[in-house]
Amino acid sequence: MKLLKNIQHDFFEILPPTIFFLIAFSLILVTKRLILREYGISWTGFGAAIVGAFLVGKVVLIVDKLPFVNKFPDHPLIYNTCWKSLIYFLAALLVRYLEHVVSLLIKHNSFMEANRHLADEIVWSQFWLIQMWLAVLFFIYCAMRELVRVIGRDKVIHMFFTGRCNTD
Repeated sequence: MKLLKNIQHDFFEILPPTIFFLIAFSLILVTKRLILREYGISWTGFGAAIVGAFLVGKVVLIVDKLPFVNKFPDHPLIYNTCWKSLIYFLAALLVRYLEHVVSLLIKHNSFMEANRHLADEIVWSQFWLIQMWLAVLFFIYCAMRELVRVIGRDKVIHMFFTGRCNTD
């Protein structure tokens, strides 16, 4: 019964970042698809948005369990927003790196050889474009989370869906 409660708790913890990043990644992929269509290139790839969103959601869930994540709870919100954005960004970068290097490590029995192939095979402009978007998206996500933390979930929901900011 405790395992079921933990799974349910983790599911509801991973849901907000997964939904946020699924929408964001889908918008990026639609943009890419529309640009490529201008050049007569057909492209799909929404599976990447789904996998990426779940991956980032899991990264957020894992990083949130680290003891040093909420380092500036009593400072202006920009402190925690920037701090958490940096941590999430670095964790996502590490996960993306490991995702690629592990598959190459299976082919090549050496870590150094796998890294060499990774450096040769990666499309650096696309890699850095994705990292840039992740940095911006993590910042937006963290800023919104910090606002919800300070204002309160129920009050934010009330403000968004009733149109009234004054709930007193």
